[in-house]
Amino acid sequence: MADEFKAKGNAALQSGNAEQAIEFYTKGIELDGSNHVLYSNRSAAYAKLERFEDALTDAEKVIDLKPDWPKGYSRVGTALSFLDRHSDAIDAYKKGLEMEPSNATLQSGLNEAQSRADAAAASRHNPFGGPEVIAKLAADPRTREFLAQPDYMQMLNQLRSNPNAMTQFLSDPRFQATMSVILGINLTTAGAASGDGSAEEDGPKTTSASTAAKPTASAARAQTKPKAKEPEPEPELSEADKEKQLGNEAYKKKDFETAHAHYDKAFELDSTNIAYLTNKAAVYFEQEKFEECIETCLKAVDVGRDQHADFKQIAKALGRIGNVHFKKEEYEEAIKWFNKSLSEHRTPDVLKKCQQAEKILQERKRKAYLSPELAQEEKTKGNDAFHKGDYPTAIAHYTESIKRNPEDAKVYSNRAACYTKLAEFRMGLADCETAIKLDSNFIKGYTRKGNIHLVLKESSKAMSAFQAALALDASNSDALEGMKKCYETTPTSMTAEEREQTAQRAMADPEVQQIMQDPAMRSILQQMQEDPKALQEHLRNPVIGEKIQKLISSGLISLR
Repeated sequence: MADEFKAKGNAALQSGNAEQAIEFYTKGIELDGSNHVLYSNRSAAYAKLERFEDALTDAEKVIDLKPDWPKGYSRVGTALSFLDRHSDAIDAYKKGLEMEPSNATLQSGLNEAQSRADAAAASRHNPFGGPEVIAKLAADPRTREFLAQPDYMQMLNQLRSNPNAMTQFLSDPRFQATMSVILGINLTTAGAASGDGSAEEDGPKTTSASTAAKPTASAARAQTKPKAKEPEPEPELSEADKEKQLGNEAYKKKDFETAHAHYDKAFELDSTNIAYLTNKAAVYFEQEKFEECIETCLKAVDVGRDQHADFKQIAKALGRIGNVHFKKEEYEEAIKWFNKSLSEHRTPDVLKKCQQAEKILQERKRKAYLSPELAQEEKTKGNDAFHKGDYPTAIAHYTESIKRNPEDAKVYSNRAACYTKLAEFRMGLADCETAIKLDSNFIKGYTRKGNIHLVLKESSKAMSAFQAALALDASNSDALEGMKKCYETTPTSMTAEEREQTAQRAMADPEVQQIMQDPAMRSILQQMQEDPKALQEHLRNPVIGEKIQKLISSGLISLR
């Protein structure tokens, strides 16, 4: 069945329907959680949808399941590369190439990851080299007009290829404005030494030549005393930004109509700055005028594309559309717009909101799928298949029943029986644990769990499961029989010398000493030695059963 879902997923992925492919691969994984190929294919589908965190999770699972499979490292490298974790991506590709040096896919991925890493490093060290630089300069009124000047563009290109050349442009005021925009700080020149012609507040003071040549002692002290750093003046706001500031103040006071008026005026003064539109959209959002909010955000995106605006601003507008749909509980649309926003700029808030929408949507689909009546039908079909010995088909029906009604402990227990028949003991144990969690009084869940532990030669865990069943029903035959098997599987083939050493170690245990000094326990042990059938009677008492288990695990007594 898992292979059928894999084939369907492959067909969907090849046809471009990655979401449907993920659904098929997920169903296959539910049937066969150890199939590394299913996780690998689902990782590829997640990457197709640009859900790179999910792609990485599946890719890492591939390596956990099959660490000697080179393709798993290729999947990990791809996801890490798109998450801008270039160093980790390079390591993943190299590990894959250690296993298969001639793998062209891994080598190509490694080359691309190294190129991305080099580009990222260059961008970090060169403030002019980032892809967002032109957008920043075009969006800022201080530098926007420079982009139409050929000599300015020549200067910018030279700086992008060689940032050390900036020393030759220090006297160019356009360079200072450019640095202010790129670095987000206000660069100013100070004092007459810079030749800016600025006068002192009280006018220049004149001094005689002798005074200038021989400063007084107090003047000398004043010269040596360090001057307090003067605060830099706030950059003068443009008229448009002043209107924006007034709009922000009105927004905080929830005076929405006044805020609209100021944002409209700001955009009228500077129709290239989309921040005024996104702020206006925020007001519409607070007013719950969702259609107007979306319309304004779309306008902001269009203007931003035309003006080569900062991609962060465009991402904000797209994310705000996603927030509208999230607020309206239109989660599929919300996810679509959140993903568009993330493709422009990846911010934690939008990513978290997108994941939240996906989780809500998934839960809605799950609840919509619930049907106790259909669950019972699938359970009956599963029982029929089980009795015919067709365990894979039975698992498929039980799995569908669980999806329709995940609160039925018995179905998990039934599926655990199928897994046991197919020697998938760990999956069977997981289903037993779920059944017990759903119904702590479900005796069958404990006994089935105990029997699986017995098969896995985990006698101590098996005893605990059977004792839990006996605590609910002291006369349960399955639990009593299970306890007997636990005792019978305890190793007894020791030499006389080994038995003596084991007894000495056991009697050094204070708990064992206390049990052996108990007259009632000594009487019970004597009775069990004379009449082995008395064991089942004593095991009905969980306290006595626990003490007998302690003596057996210590190697002090053994039963055949």
